[in-house]
Amino acid sequence: MNVSGPESAIRPFRIAVPQADLDDLADRLSRTRWPNEVADAGWDYGFPLARLKELAEHWRTGYDWREHEARLNELPHFTTEIDRQNIHFVHVRSPKPDALALVLTHGWPGSFLEFLDVIEPLSRDFHLVIPSIPGFGFSGPTHERGWDIVRIAEAWAELMRRLGYERYGAQGGDFGSGISTALGTVAPERVVGVHVNYLPTRPDPDAGVELSATDEARLDVVRRLMANRPPYQALQALTPQTIGYALTDSPVGQLAWIAERFANWTDPRTPVGDDRMLTDISLYWLTATAASSARLHHDAARRAAGPCPVPMGVAVFAYDITQSVRPLAERLYDIRHWSEFDRGGHFAAMEVPELLAGDIREFFLGRC
Repeated sequence: MNVSGPESAIRPFRIAVPQADLDDLADRLSRTRWPNEVADAGWDYGFPLARLKELAEHWRTGYDWREHEARLNELPHFTTEIDRQNIHFVHVRSPKPDALALVLTHGWPGSFLEFLDVIEPLSRDFHLVIPSIPGFGFSGPTHERGWDIVRIAEAWAELMRRLGYERYGAQGGDFGSGISTALGTVAPERVVGVHVNYLPTRPDPDAGVELSATDEARLDVVRRLMANRPPYQALQALTPQTIGYALTDSPVGQLAWIAERFANWTDPRTPVGDDRMLTDISLYWLTATAASSARLHHDAARRAAGPCPVPMGVAVFAYDITQSVRPLAERLYDIRHWSEFDRGGHFAAMEVPELLAGDIREFFLGRC
């Protein structure tokens, strides 16, 4: 990995989407070729037609990218090149000069936008580094094989070195959870702790631990997912290029692909607003990163990071895809902090930012 020379420079970055790209998006939305739908379909066949038409029309005529672009540009954005790949990140420094740094990592189909509502409360006590995963958003598409979770973690370690942080914590959900634990594995002398809000635990009949009825119910959900792999996951893991053609060419295809995840993975009591969701979807569309972000499902399974030796904190949210089972997690990780919340889902930073920020603060300030 190159660590010196012009490629290691850190450059300020400003979001400036060409107007031609926005005009093209509006034009494509206006010419959507819609499929039919059987009567009373509901969700039985996939995303409901009426709801998707509503979202698409709002995206075309009501949603204002420029408004959200201006708000995003109020944040300090930067780019750098690591391992021949452009890396975009937001870097917010705390008013406390000696504050601990945290690197916050999103997942799929999220982006750095996931953390917008936790920046203000967390930056009171922590310096924040919020990168875009290679292949996602303003980091741009990847151009070679092998951008798996370990390689991303190694890139994060180099990014934090370039920023001058000797000690730091890591936090994430979804893929961000795996990347954060991998960061603890590849840089244990630097990472003081890892906090995650998604930690899958698989059934292990040989674990030899006592499980409660709640634990068994959680494992039943995992068993069902293992037996019936979600279609989006199978397609992105097996043929990400193939699905990438459709998503990169059709904004309504991209809209349905991601909006379905938001609909299915959020707590109905804490929904993500349409404009916030459309900003996230616009980011995928405007950077043409549908295929490259999907490749992470393919590449992530190719190499394991190994045990994470650093202390860990876990936040479990009631409506997440799966919920962690503590006795099984403790066999694999050094769990020092465990919280259970009765609301919030997979996009916790967007759904219940006050709960997630509070739990992150409690874990890291209690340790450092």
